[in-house]
Amino acid sequence: MASIPTDQATVRGNDRRHVFHSWSAQAAIDPLPIERALGSQFWDLDGKRYLDFSSQLVNVNIGYQHPKLVAAIQEQAGRLLTIGPTFANDARSEAARLIAEIAPGDLNMVFFTNGGAEANENAIRMARLHTGRHKILAAYRSYHGATAGAIALTGDPRRWPSEPGMPGVVRHWGPYPYRSAFHSTTEAEEGERALQHLRDTIMVEGPSTVAAIILEPVVGTNGVLVPPDGYLAGVRQICDEHGIMLIADEVMAGFGRCGEWFAVDRWDVTPDLITFAKGVNSGYVPLGGVVMSDRIAETFQHRAFPGGLTYSGHPLACASAVASIGIFREEGIIDHARALGADVIGPELRALAERHPSVGEVRGLGVFWALELVRDRHTREPLVPFNATGADAAPMGEFAAACKAEGLWPFVHFNRTHVVPPCTTTADEIREGVAILDHALEVADRYYTGS
Repeated sequence: MASIPTDQATVRGNDRRHVFHSWSAQAAIDPLPIERALGSQFWDLDGKRYLDFSSQLVNVNIGYQHPKLVAAIQEQAGRLLTIGPTFANDARSEAARLIAEIAPGDLNMVFFTNGGAEANENAIRMARLHTGRHKILAAYRSYHGATAGAIALTGDPRRWPSEPGMPGVVRHWGPYPYRSAFHSTTEAEEGERALQHLRDTIMVEGPSTVAAIILEPVVGTNGVLVPPDGYLAGVRQICDEHGIMLIADEVMAGFGRCGEWFAVDRWDVTPDLITFAKGVNSGYVPLGGVVMSDRIAETFQHRAFPGGLTYSGHPLACASAVASIGIFREEGIIDHARALGADVIGPELRALAERHPSVGEVRGLGVFWALELVRDRHTREPLVPFNATGADAAPMGEFAAACKAEGLWPFVHFNRTHVVPPCTTTADEIREGVAILDHALEVADRYYTGS
């Protein structure tokens, strides 16, 4: 059997010659070769250890190399590696049953995909076919995936090179108290004004033309924006008034990340469709899906759903989801994530803000937090401009480099660093990472110009 070369020179050489990396100018990157990982840590080929405060792409929720999940994948591989989606399969059926069991309300049917973008693509297709309408409302500060429809839904600048995109997408502003589009002065005011803005948008677009509102219950990459209490319930009410489907994109926020099975549970809101991926099995095998309400599933009882994927409900992926949900329950990971945010991460990050003037705001919940870095706390001028590149983005690049130099792998986006380690991270590991952030923020403080 052919072996895979593991020496650093060969790994780097083959990568540079043959691997085309996403979201990157190929000549401008130098990917770090990784040898192994365990828990909340990984090691490069030089043996340097990194504490992962990014969970890779905010998906390794139960940490690296969990022995029970590895064993479940190995067992399934030895029993049945693959079978097409037209057959019934025990791993697929059990994964669907368990996901429906933890989903709110009457969301009882699961359509499996290979990831979050495909889940969102199929969710909007279901909503359009169910309602007979074509418009989808999506927020500016959002990310829903990189496939054609999902990138059209996305509100952040990653959408721009793909335009013009899928027709029928209408933009609106979601709540963001720190940088309010509505000139709000309190969270309650922000929620009320954001809801009125949404109502006004639907009014001028024509309620009878709107199939769905898609939103991240807690906005992920675009800021870890926790909605004001009452906002999601208000969106649910608006949808009910006009027969609009509510799609909760829980790809990043779900499966423990917010200290709940699904983020919507925190506000006791039941969407019509939930999309998931990432934390369902911590990315050990590609898997995503759509959980749908009974009434949407009923639409396709006697009418074919015009969509499908060769690897939908792949048994290896579904077996990993079954094991993952079992691990969440057996090890109390949901409760741990909730407590870690309330008792450790939140207090530690707020203490950082007291020491560093460049920290404009701390926000988050569970194991889903952000530090917004600024040049001036009074004016709230960001440390780097919106969508900065090159020299304009240098301060954040220097900050990230300072983290990595001390063995912390950060998640940075625009003028923010997100604190999103695995949900299984210990309190001591959090404090270790925060101590490194403490040093790295001295870099950001050097750019501070406020009084």
